[in-house]
Amino acid sequence: MRCALAVAILAVMELVVGVAAVVSEPEGHLRPGSDPSVLPGPVLIADEGNDRLVLVDREGRVLWTFPEPGDLPPGESFKSPDDAFYTPDGKHIIVTHEENFTVTLVDPATRRIVWRYGTPGVHGHGPNQLWNPDDALVLPDGHILVPDIKNCRILLIAQGTQVPKRIYGADRRPPAGCRHDPPRIFGSPNGAFPMRNGHYLVTEIHGPWLSEFDLRTGTVVRSFRPPGVRYPSDTNEVAPGRYITADYSRPGQIVMFDSTGKELWRYKPVGKDALDHPSLALVLPNGYVLANDDENHRVIVVDPKTNRIVWQYGETHRPGRQPGRLNTPDGVDLAPPHSLLMIHAATMGTP
Repeated sequence: MRCALAVAILAVMELVVGVAAVVSEPEGHLRPGSDPSVLPGPVLIADEGNDRLVLVDREGRVLWTFPEPGDLPPGESFKSPDDAFYTPDGKHIIVTHEENFTVTLVDPATRRIVWRYGTPGVHGHGPNQLWNPDDALVLPDGHILVPDIKNCRILLIAQGTQVPKRIYGADRRPPAGCRHDPPRIFGSPNGAFPMRNGHYLVTEIHGPWLSEFDLRTGTVVRSFRPPGVRYPSDTNEVAPGRYITADYSRPGQIVMFDSTGKELWRYKPVGKDALDHPSLALVLPNGYVLANDDENHRVIVVDPKTNRIVWQYGETHRPGRQPGRLNTPDGVDLAPPHSLLMIHAATMGTP
């Protein structure tokens, strides 16, 4: 009976991560006092400082990592992955390598990179070139949307190609740098997240500004500011008219607000739990907030009612690579079927 149960559990884990081989650990590696029940399933982490992706379950056990020895052909690299999201069908993972100027598409089933855009280690503005891309997303029709921070633009790329299908924003590198004048030019866009009305919410660092953007028409519906935020990062829609953003600062904060800019909730702890450059916050189905706290080397879940951390993977202030440790985790997503793009797939706008 135990053997049959173990096989069934393994099959479910393989379905979640999409691979035949699963790393098995007898015990988890969470901060003492963490409550695994606050999460609906495993968490995908872009562990930038360790040049890898890590999938951990609710108990803090490592289920899968990429790349492992033998996953990358000779000459291929996987440096500085700072964001990773499952595709809307849950079959692939789109990864952004901001500091390596590339975007890659990973197939967990084959453990291979199946597509890359950008020239590794070389920034630029021409075809197959990026300059600090951030938070690339795969749309339901297969196109890839890439905010390109220092090129002041957003790219729409057909999967498998190395030339943008459409450029929103600066069509050439502006000599004076980025500024808020969308759609002609974006003020250093670091995220373009799907909204439930088919539009995309663009976070512009310079300003700071948030712009509701219609991908089909290439027009900006409106722009507004997040309240009391110095460096907005990866702002996304919680519900129609409600948004959440991470303030990529030290000390950092997470802020929820409405479409008028009114603050609804702010998490800015002091002392041992003070945030240090958090870059992404997502609201879970139960209303708790999942976030990566980059320079504290941890991923956390916060209860907005008590403003307490109720789950944590990674040791605060202690970077590392062994189980239970992270090194500058800069991106986070939930495993299917709770992943960001799967949830939004039915309403995501396409060109």
